[in-house]
Amino acid sequence: MHTQRFEEKLKKHITSKYGTKCLSEASSTKKGFHDYHKRIANLTMASYVFTSVLSLATAMSPAGTGTRTRFDKAALVLVSALSLAALFTPAAAKVNVGTGFGYEIEGNWVFIQTDLDYDLPFSNIVTYAHLPWERCFNLAHNNPFDIAIVGFPFDTTVSVKPGARYGPRGIRAGSTKEKPGRTYNVNYGLDWATNWAKIIDCGDVPVTPYDNAHAFIQMEQGYRQLLHKDVVTPALAPPSLDKTTHPRLISLGGDHSIMLPILRSLKSVYGPISVIHFDSHLDSVNPTKGYSGVVSEQSKFTHGTFFWHAAQEGCIANSSVHAGLRTKLFGLGDYENDQEVGFSIIHARDIDDIGVQGIIDKIVAAVGDKMAYISVDIDVLDPGAAPATGAPEAGGWSTREFKRILEGLQDLNIVGADVVEVAPDYDTNAEITSIAAADMIIDIISAMVKKGPLGGFKSKSSKDEL
Repeated sequence: MHTQRFEEKLKKHITSKYGTKCLSEASSTKKGFHDYHKRIANLTMASYVFTSVLSLATAMSPAGTGTRTRFDKAALVLVSALSLAALFTPAAAKVNVGTGFGYEIEGNWVFIQTDLDYDLPFSNIVTYAHLPWERCFNLAHNNPFDIAIVGFPFDTTVSVKPGARYGPRGIRAGSTKEKPGRTYNVNYGLDWATNWAKIIDCGDVPVTPYDNAHAFIQMEQGYRQLLHKDVVTPALAPPSLDKTTHPRLISLGGDHSIMLPILRSLKSVYGPISVIHFDSHLDSVNPTKGYSGVVSEQSKFTHGTFFWHAAQEGCIANSSVHAGLRTKLFGLGDYENDQEVGFSIIHARDIDDIGVQGIIDKIVAAVGDKMAYISVDIDVLDPGAAPATGAPEAGGWSTREFKRILEGLQDLNIVGADVVEVAPDYDTNAEITSIAAADMIIDIISAMVKKGPLGGFKSKSSKDEL
């Protein structure tokens, strides 16, 4: 009853103050917002005073014929007295809020833009590195962007331990310390988040876990849809087949088979792609030669055979390279088959002989100035640095070594990238695998931004932002 009367009084007050503006419009202004809450405070205080005095008067009245006892009267007197005392103490009487830390919030209590722009590692919804999230797969979405993060929560072609379907979520969680205001990458000499490129998180591709054949269609459809979005910064001479500038996508796996729909999509835009494949496994096994578990046409498509399929479809250039290999083979025929697919090989232990720079030089020599795609299976790292993956192999590179290798590739023409096979359920309490994966992506984004649009900047002013 009291609340209803307060609402009516408040509406009258707002109407008299702001004319025909509605309550929500009036309270949305700084002055209206503050006045609204001040009025609420005054009316609430008046209500408490009235109620307390009424209770006190009732308590002091004769008991009459009712059942009120002396104990009831004493309790009412005590409650009323305490209420009045609390209301008229200096702290309670103040309308301003925020005492106790040596300051008071004066004036209009509203968030300003700098408050809204500020973020913390543990706050808000989890996007990659606190990037803005957009519903890119919505047909009504037409906002241009230059670089986007996209997740592929799919892992139903794995051969050992599942769980990579949670990889996109885990990698995003591992990126939360990368927040606005803390995005200057010293190793690349730039702030990747506030440079020329508009970078967003598109969320995850809608993909079914029940039908692999249909899932591959969904993943290709989703990647192509994003690949044909408009960009904010068009290139001077785009290297695409249609001579238009396409966004660059960084994909979060998911198991490694997501690369097949990705390569199919990229082929439609750029032609065959040079793949820089960081992995402990070949992933180019011919499913018809010694690969166990093949019982149907669909079962030939796994996270260990997708490069073979991609090569059959003409998606891979013969200037591709594996780096970090250290797996067991079905036989030496696997290496012969791999050469037919179009790959050269750098073993993990080669780093002991030629060092990090030697690894970089071999990759750059293989790829040259061709359009390149970087694919990172997290098991390229040693299990001590990245335990959360489905098929770990001992003897991998350290995170520091791998970051240095990535840094050496920043001058290449990178059309896209992925980080896959992160299975967060096997991670440590410190989430070291997810953090490592997230950090790799920061370096890949930094390389893309430093390179600029593929085909060069149209205007000098855009290049000067670097």
